[in-house]
Amino acid sequence: MSRGQTILRGVVLAIGAVAFLFPFYYMIIGSLQTKSDASLGGALPNLSNMTGQNYTDINSRINLFQGLLNSGIFTAGVLIGTMVFGLLVGYALAQLQWRGRGVTFALALLVQVVPFQLLIIPLYVLIARNYGLADNFLGMILPFAINSTAVIIFRQYFLQLPKELFEAARIDGAGELKLLWSVALPLVRPAMVTVVLLTFIGPWNEFLWPFLITKDAALQPLAVSLANYISNVAATASNPFGATLAGAAVLAAPVVILFIVFQRYFISTDIGSSVKG
Repeated sequence: MSRGQTILRGVVLAIGAVAFLFPFYYMIIGSLQTKSDASLGGALPNLSNMTGQNYTDINSRINLFQGLLNSGIFTAGVLIGTMVFGLLVGYALAQLQWRGRGVTFALALLVQVVPFQLLIIPLYVLIARNYGLADNFLGMILPFAINSTAVIIFRQYFLQLPKELFEAARIDGAGELKLLWSVALPLVRPAMVTVVLLTFIGPWNEFLWPFLITKDAALQPLAVSLANYISNVAATASNPFGATLAGAAVLAAPVVILFIVFQRYFISTDIGSSVKG
């Protein structure tokens, strides 16, 4: 590659990085402004117009710590369900022979094209009325506990594992759960990290379903509390724009940190490293 092409690629990547990062940068700058500034100059730091009061204002209205805790409980429950069921079903679809395996996989693919919004009404009737799980974390978690995307990801990773590993372990007397725990899981860690990252975003930012299932502010995730704040009481704040961005910054921070810490696992894999040749 010539020097000119290298420079051009660097410029293009730099422009793309700036375009991608600018909304996050502006969110932080806007959350620290004493008075909102919608001009181009408002995107630049101005020490005379910066304060942390917006975070104090929104915390006094919706309790950021409680919202984060509720989001953490909701998201952790979904992640646990997704990992457990995704691993079990993905392994069964990839490594076991059983009647109806193809149909089950086809159904998992079919679920991908059905918008969740179409299922909200029947799910609400089932969870809130039939099961009596309104105003309950379990009621929030159950509809998301099985993720077809996770099942498909795990299935594809398990299909890449050398069958010789499983055959050798079965000859040594290992059962399927032992195979899954001791042989398969260590080799699909990149898939596990990928599923965690992809799954984390959904429940962490979800507000429609938790809003329907509970009206108790003490149980609502931060996304729901922030949406309620924007629609009901933001106008009463001294800087509604800054307070809203402050809440958004708090909501986005764990997601950004998670991706920064684990993004390298997206491209790392040791599949096949235990097989010679």
